[in-house]
Amino acid sequence: MKFEISSQDVDIGAWRRELMSPGCGGYTAFEGWVRDHHQGRAVSGLHYEAYEDLARAEGMKILQEAEEKFGPVRLACVHRVGDLAVGDLAVWVGAAAPHRDEAFKACRYVIDELKQRLPIWKKEHYIEGESAWVDCERCRAAGHGKHDHDHDHEHQHGATTEPGLAGAD
Repeated sequence: MKFEISSQDVDIGAWRRELMSPGCGGYTAFEGWVRDHHQGRAVSGLHYEAYEDLARAEGMKILQEAEEKFGPVRLACVHRVGDLAVGDLAVWVGAAAPHRDEAFKACRYVIDELKQRLPIWKKEHYIEGESAWVDCERCRAAGHGKHDHDHDHEHQHGATTEPGLAGAD
């Protein structure tokens, strides 16, 4: 089991090879890429920031949970931080298991939990030159990113106002 936060390009082949085992007949992976749009706006790139120690601890916890639920399964994940361009790999999850069903389920569980729980913040850069932090569903549900005070400053409300937990889609 391996989880990393990286500011460098990811060698997917190396990560995949670490999962290979004679006991595994099924392998699956998820790759989250930077897309060129979000909520009707043209995106030119993303910037990810992480609370790295907490992100690593939570990432390992998620992998352990997946193994307990779907094991035996070999799992690995890497999430990028820093500036990424459209098409860049933002997150990779790999799962290998004796059978494909466990590999698919574990991979799905890991990416879904990462998006909800990892302390990683995503800032979108738009084609027209603006940029904004993106809220996540969990942050909005918890009330983060909402204001109950009057404003003496200007900024947009909604999905692009304050930092929130986020990951690649």
